[in-house]
Amino acid sequence: MALKALLAALLSLGAALAAAPVRAEGSECTGYPGPVHIFVNVHGLRSSDGLVAVSVYADDSKRFLAKRGALYVGRAPAQAPTTRICVNLPHTGTFALAVYHDRNANRRFDRTGLGLPAEPFGFSNNPSTLFGLPSFSSVRINVPRSGMSTDVLLKNR
Repeated sequence: MALKALLAALLSLGAALAAAPVRAEGSECTGYPGPVHIFVNVHGLRSSDGLVAVSVYADDSKRFLAKRGALYVGRAPAQAPTTRICVNLPHTGTFALAVYHDRNANRRFDRTGLGLPAEPFGFSNNPSTLFGLPSFSSVRINVPRSGMSTDVLLKNR
């Protein structure tokens, strides 16, 4: 009788485990759950203070760097010298990424009194920012499949 009860309990446990949700690939990613994710390798962090923020923009130049223009801003704890962040995307296609090291973790991109960046930043495709913000066309990145990686080098000014 005890053996039957034990067997029934084990079968019940096995059924419960089988029904438990399985962590899908990419579920440890930041962003709204979706079918596609990208790994963003952020290089050039000088400290592990704060967060690294990745803003994902749709393929729309009018929304790029506009207030509330991002599809999503994903954040992860900073890890110097390189932080790898997995970001969910709504679909494959073309996007633009803007990244910054939020050293004080206030969830804002801080600027100096002159309006210049006070925190390290970078963009997909690592365009030059010597003469100002990059053009939208220079930061567009194609994501043809889930799981691909891209590298962003922070500018420490």
